Amino acid sequence: MPVEAARPSPEQFLQLIRRQERGRLKVYLGSNAGVGKTYAMLREGNRLSKQGVDVAIGLVETHGRAETAEQVKDLPIIPPREIEYRGVTLREMDLDAVLARRPTVCLVDELAHTNAPGSRFAKRYQDVEELLRAGIHVITTVNVQHLESLYDQVERFTGVKVKERLPDSVIAEADQIVNVDLSAEDLLERMRSGKVYPPERVERAMENFFTPGNLTRLREITLSEMAHLIDRHNRRAEADRAPMSATDRLMVGLSSRSPNAPALLRKAARLADRLNAPWYAVYIQTPAEDLTRVDAATQRAIGKNLELAQQLGGVPMTFKGPDVVRTILAFTREYDIRIVVMGKTRRPWYRRILGGTILEHLVDHSAGVDVMVVDV
Repeated sequence: MPVEAARPSPEQFLQLIRRQERGRLKVYLGSNAGVGKTYAMLREGNRLSKQGVDVAIGLVETHGRAETAEQVKDLPIIPPREIEYRGVTLREMDLDAVLARRPTVCLVDELAHTNAPGSRFAKRYQDVEELLRAGIHVITTVNVQHLESLYDQVERFTGVKVKERLPDSVIAEADQIVNVDLSAEDLLERMRSGKVYPPERVERAMENFFTPGNLTRLREITLSEMAHLIDRHNRRAEADRAPMSATDRLMVGLSSRSPNAPALLRKAARLADRLNAPWYAVYIQTPAEDLTRVDAATQRAIGKNLELAQQLGGVPMTFKGPDVVRTILAFTREYDIRIVVMGKTRRPWYRRILGGTILEHLVDHSAGVDVMVVDV
């Protein structure tokens, strides 16, 4: 009896249809401001325009850089919205005007930007997603430190809390990603020459964020991210051509007392991404954590953590049970979980000796499941 060849599933065909209906996204990714992302984006826009493609600028920030401003001159600009906020006039991309103008390609700078209050969406990447849904192709720019999953890592070695962030999935779903690379030495030379910031800002910038160590480390992270994103893109292309294979599933357990749940979620998201595995963020709700017994502030924290998990590409869930370990194990059986990620315990040493930790009990009873402990 002949063996029937493996055929793509209906779900894969639906994904292909949706991708064809959407606009295409190209991202110029850099390690820092000043490496030349906006300039490269505008040069590509000019090349496409000269080839007869309808290209328009949705929003570009030249930051007073002469060579960047020079690239803007020959491209049509869709006038931005001007919003008065606390006595300051802010310029934002006019999403409705871009949708009405409907260029073939729209250039949109600074993908992680936070929009002014009163805008349709809170973040610029959400504006871009709306353009893509409308079938408009978008070329954009972003720095690597704005990726949500890198927040803790960037803060640890630079001391800077990056406020404007976007979900990694936005970049992961891009059709093309170009790394605009520049060595730390060359970027510092551009800084000294006044090609990145005005002269009055250069010295302070070089004393704080733009140190040789920070620039070198961010460049290393960018190159590592690019290698992973290229690999992910190749795997996605292979999945489009062949049936999806089974893969391990991962879960991260949360409680209302998780000491640093956001950091734990970011690490879990990066691990799942590297393993190409679906993952779940599971709030374990025991009788002691019933919502009638948990204060409002704790409930808000739990909600924010589950929302962050969704932004990072996980599936947020609440699972109820009599105690933490038995509930986690019940979840692993029901959802066929193969990897459980837990944060390192912070309990005092004498309590660990007297009764053992949740982590120790979980390891003792988790036959067939790998338990990974991360330091957050």
